[in-house]
Amino acid sequence: MKRFITLLSASLIIGIAASAQNTITPDGTYMYVQRDTCDLFMDVYDPAAGSRTSLDGIEKPTIIFMFGGGFIRGTRDDESYNGWFRTMTENGYRVISIDYRLGLKGSNKVGVAQVNVLDKAIHMAVEDLFSATDFIIENAEQLGVDPENIVISGSSAGAITVMQAEYEIANRTSWASALPAGFNYAGVMSFSGAILSREGKVDFKSTPCPVMMLHGTSDELVPYDQIKVFNLGFFGGGKLVERFQKYGLNYNMYHFIDYGHEIAGSMGTTTDLQFKFLENNVMKGKRRIVEAWIDDPDVWKGSGPQSRKELYGN
Repeated sequence: MKRFITLLSASLIIGIAASAQNTITPDGTYMYVQRDTCDLFMDVYDPAAGSRTSLDGIEKPTIIFMFGGGFIRGTRDDESYNGWFRTMTENGYRVISIDYRLGLKGSNKVGVAQVNVLDKAIHMAVEDLFSATDFIIENAEQLGVDPENIVISGSSAGAITVMQAEYEIANRTSWASALPAGFNYAGVMSFSGAILSREGKVDFKSTPCPVMMLHGTSDELVPYDQIKVFNLGFFGGGKLVERFQKYGLNYNMYHFIDYGHEIAGSMGTTTDLQFKFLENNVMKGKRRIVEAWIDDPDVWKGSGPQSRKELYGN
């Protein structure tokens, strides 16, 4: 068994300044892997006391979350995620928010011409997600996690990572060999994600797990449609759903009309969609196909970067 190290969390001190509604303290913080350049940690938020942790006798999944920030910034414990963490735990879900290496940190130019740099950053994050998953599986009993009931979710760069991770698993690539043989996640939730392919259109050698995608139709940071040059492609939700339709996969796709990259931060205002996906597609195993075009003024509108130029300065 790998080292299982518990750390005292500093978030209690930080949380004093935050509103009571959005304050949440991890139930445990663990180092899950040591890289050459850094140690990586995860925060575990257990289901709230008295919350309903099962539905119709079916246990609710553990949700691994990966933060956003364009692979240049972001932290697992950014207070902007606290409200969503609290909502999920109060509804009986365990959330595990993880570190990952920021492969584009220090970059000031990111585009198709820098695809090798972007590819490396994405797969560094995928490697870290798989290491975190391996740690959780090996320490499942102590963490209270069912290894066959893990959903991965992410915002922006985190969403790219979780979509890419499932792509690697479904295509049985060398990256996926880091996981136990035959392992797959129970579901994927992507908030403005995409998949990078060097082999043209996205294909699947085996059936991926159920996937929920939310994407703004005017997203200029993570493309809603695609960026494609010969066999190289970066495919967003609007294009990926065409492939999911072709393969008859189990998916929910929400197109947010005229929204930009702010959908990456919509976790707290789209929980109704998330709960339906988790309860039906994941827990009950239903093939519940949803494709909806949404124009909802109550969906969170953010003030963060909306284009690659704003984020990377190019």
